[in-house]
Amino acid sequence: MTKNFDVLTGAEPFTVEGGRIGILVSHGFTGTTQSMRPLGEAFAKEGYTVSVPRLKGHGTHHEEMEQTSYHDWITSIEEAFTWLNERCDQVFMAGLSMGGTLALYIAENYPDIRAISLINAAVDVPSMIAVNDLQDVRFLDAIGSDIKKAGAKELAYEMTPVASVKQLLTFMAEVRANLHKVRCPTILFVSPEDHVVPANNAQIIYDEITSEEKTIIEMPDSYHVATLDNDQQRIIDETLAFFKKYEAQ
Repeated sequence: MTKNFDVLTGAEPFTVEGGRIGILVSHGFTGTTQSMRPLGEAFAKEGYTVSVPRLKGHGTHHEEMEQTSYHDWITSIEEAFTWLNERCDQVFMAGLSMGGTLALYIAENYPDIRAISLINAAVDVPSMIAVNDLQDVRFLDAIGSDIKKAGAKELAYEMTPVASVKQLLTFMAEVRANLHKVRCPTILFVSPEDHVVPANNAQIIYDEITSEEKTIIEMPDSYHVATLDNDQQRIIDETLAFFKKYEAQ
């Protein structure tokens, strides 16, 4: 019998209808919208139409996530992207970790995306590869809440489904193989000290996308979940400035 899991408090998706310019915001692997709410709210305050979807299998229970595939996560993002396109003349996207991977996927497959903001985006995590050899293990330790700021905590799963890590590895490989298709302006935020995604991912992405306009900004005072860390306001300010630069007049 299929179990039904409630959405955790704080993990709910949220949307704000504003002007004719939209921003799609994506949380990461095993995380929730809680990690991206500060960005979404800041963008909405500036008058943008904002969508921060809850990726399928996230924000409920790790057993539900175990049953989802990376295609489900893509569908969650594409549905939000469609919702924004129906209301807006142009759409931007920002994503944390796997949310950044999803932003790259959107840029690879939807050339009309105006620009993307990647926060510790993932395309190559060698430490996860050994998971492909696990057969009789269902769950691993949590990977969430890698934050330097004292007292800050990410709402994320306390266990990581092995099946989901395998899905992530396949998804990252697919996205990396198509990085040359990314041509839109791209801003990359990277934490030199990141205990989840190696910092060299930012350089890999920078080198392999074909965008003419691209820049890397280091965040030495934050770990992986930088959107809840000491560089939160910097991410918001720099992303807004970058997106405004590429708004079609």
